[in-house]
Amino acid sequence: MKKTAKLLIIVLLTFPLNGRGQSFDARWLHAVNSNSSPFLDGYSSAVSTSVPYVSFGLPVVFLASGYLANNEKLVTTGLYSLTTLALSVAFTYEMKYIVRRDRPYDRYPGYIIPRNGLESTPSFPSMHTSMAFNTATALTLQYPKWYVAVPSYLWAGSVAYARMNEGVHYPTDVLAGAAIGVGCAYLNYKLNRWLNRPFDKISRNTLRLIYD
Repeated sequence: MKKTAKLLIIVLLTFPLNGRGQSFDARWLHAVNSNSSPFLDGYSSAVSTSVPYVSFGLPVVFLASGYLANNEKLVTTGLYSLTTLALSVAFTYEMKYIVRRDRPYDRYPGYIIPRNGLESTPSFPSMHTSMAFNTATALTLQYPKWYVAVPSYLWAGSVAYARMNEGVHYPTDVLAGAAIGVGCAYLNYKLNRWLNRPFDKISRNTLRLIYD
């Protein structure tokens, strides 16, 4: 996870938001945005629409299932997923209004085509991508199995591609969103482990006293 976050940040920094780098960003986006078909457009719309339902719905399902089944692991996963998602959303939203980057279809009208409606917020970074990669990373950290990681990141990657295909985000927008999502999930995971360490030690000592 740490290597992935570093790689995303390095790649992001190689593509500046303004000046000559912007035109390359636009050409890269145009190549994705112009690759259109009824199936691809419908798929992009469906994947983008799924983000809030999946990212907010999964933690609620974990919490409800955990409380009903008295399963501490599910409750912990639900709480962690919600808190790390809130952190990612807050950071992404704040960055949008610090950078205030125009949407690509506003900056390049006729060259970048919005396929499924216009957006009311600034372009950088991508909120949908941030949420999707945050969810994928949170799930993988809690359940480090290939059958969790692979579909989770395939979905998150599809979201990133869909946002470009729809013409609402530059490649650097989705790269930044992915970096924020992964980074917030990883930092929150490490913070939770550090905060819970004293309680884990107390629990181990208590069990030792009981069984000794």
